[in-house]
Amino acid sequence: MAEIEIRQFVCRSDNFCVLVHEKDSGTTIAIDAPEEAPILAELTKAGWTLTHILTTHHHGDHVAANEALKARFGVEIIGPEKERSKIPGIDRAVSGGDAFSLGGVRVEAIDTPGHTLGEISYYLPDAKAVFAADALFSLGCGRLFEGDAAMMWESLKRLRALPDETMLYCGHEYTATNAQCATDVDPDNSALQERAREVTALRADGKPTLPVSLGREKQTNPFLRADDPALAAAMGMTDAEPAAVFAAIRKKRDQY
Repeated sequence: MAEIEIRQFVCRSDNFCVLVHEKDSGTTIAIDAPEEAPILAELTKAGWTLTHILTTHHHGDHVAANEALKARFGVEIIGPEKERSKIPGIDRAVSGGDAFSLGGVRVEAIDTPGHTLGEISYYLPDAKAVFAADALFSLGCGRLFEGDAAMMWESLKRLRALPDETMLYCGHEYTATNAQCATDVDPDNSALQERAREVTALRADGKPTLPVSLGREKQTNPFLRADDPALAAAMGMTDAEPAAVFAAIRKKRDQY
């Protein structure tokens, strides 16, 4: 099995970039490319050479460094088929359900539209990690800029189906604000209360709240629990369709 190392670091103000490195092949993959300088600094620190970029969606804070990194390293840029025309420097397009290998790293593409119409999340089974960018955040999910609530709910169910031990990596450090909304809509969830306290402590120490296991997110993230009758009841929406409950939670989160 591939020996994989993952490094997460901050770009811009609150973006995360992640580097995935496979030791034997030397393959080094950036999940999105928000900003060139921090990526170069992390590569230098690790002694790695970038070989690929996996782009999740077309927003500028996820693709800003694509062309600069391609010019510097000759990397292959892979991104969502539905956003091919909007991804700078793209070489190969993939769709949900596609599986491929980069060096010794197995990658599975998962359709997660909602934030944008073509967003792709990347699951690396050997690393037990999923990179969900702006589809799923810890205790939250992305704003519905292009899709609708029903679309995003279906996307999150695909991510929720991954194994509990899968570590979730996201595109931004939004967990503290997400926790405020989550505890308001789900006040009796003891696992959520524990996670919220942990998040407060981590941020007070200047530490990231990610990655986090999907198992914990399934217990604590209200957006993954829109089909839980207890959460629907807490929202005053007993017997409502899950997509409607999801939409109500998303509308509430937009106010924070």
